[in-house]
Amino acid sequence: MKIALIIENSQAAKNAIIHDALTAVAEPLGHQVFNYGMYTPEDAASLTYVMNGLLTGILLNSKAADFVITGCGTGMGSMLACNAMPGVFCGLVIDPTDAFLFGQINDGNAMSMPYAKGFGWAAELNLQDCYRKIFEHEGGAGYPKERAVFMAKNRSILKEMKAASCHDMLTVLKSVDQDLLRAAIAGEKFAELFYPNAQDQAIADYLKSL
Repeated sequence: MKIALIIENSQAAKNAIIHDALTAVAEPLGHQVFNYGMYTPEDAASLTYVMNGLLTGILLNSKAADFVITGCGTGMGSMLACNAMPGVFCGLVIDPTDAFLFGQINDGNAMSMPYAKGFGWAAELNLQDCYRKIFEHEGGAGYPKERAVFMAKNRSILKEMKAASCHDMLTVLKSVDQDLLRAAIAGEKFAELFYPNAQDQAIADYLKSL
């Protein structure tokens, strides 16, 4: 699995802590982690939580990533922005129980976490425990198990409803404020990480044209 990490500007100083916690869990399980930044508060390219959502939509719809880990001060803003994108199903994860239930019940493809609220002593241990609950278990298995069939049906209905209510990602990219879009993909390693992994040529070509 290709896992992308995206951090917004107010929490950029914690990138190394979050990245280290994620790689410590994900890499031994055979997953790849792609750190899209922000890397430091001084980065030339500054990501807001709205840009986090736009970038998440780009990465998942192009299949440059299979799962996105993002967040902001409370995790709420990034979650809302992510869920505004087609094909993105993002959960707010605060503790390992949230992570486990989100993976088992909702089987989403993105999670947003609070990196200011409640981020205190041993925060990195909570991060690792959350990542384990997501990545060590098969998604969508259901909890409780006897409700797995009903949960799968509801996930399918939700996907159909979202597809009906959203434009495709290329239309979104052409419709959003183009300066906002340019800023969202302006990270110093975006091109290096994105273009070799993107599987939707139309999305890649449009972004290159900017």
